[in-house]
Amino acid sequence: MRHAPVSRSVNEFFRDYLRHVYKRRVGHSRCWNPEWWRVDEAVVRLESLWRAWEFLRQDASTGTSIWFRDHADHHMNALMDADGPFGDSLAETGWGDPLPHTEPPEGLFPDIRE
Repeated sequence: MRHAPVSRSVNEFFRDYLRHVYKRRVGHSRCWNPEWWRVDEAVVRLESLWRAWEFLRQDASTGTSIWFRDHADHHMNALMDADGPFGDSLAETGWGDPLPHTEPPEGLFPDIRE
């Protein structure tokens, strides 16, 4: 039985969940752009993370662990690498701060639950 998604869009997933649980210091060896939604690679990777999370969250035994190991760590390391798509970003955070986020234009990510 499939459950309805928790998040309505990849933006909601990132804004309300991922950036709070996947906190990293940004600025030296890690890069991030608060307008991640402007970068095609970031959108595709974050969409993949969101959809994998929606599926794996339903496995109460090891789903979250599998999601972090096989999905979150893989994609977030690729996105945050100094040679990755945000390599020229000037955004910085301190240890324990959520990843920077700028709200995308209205309607860019439609609610998939509707």
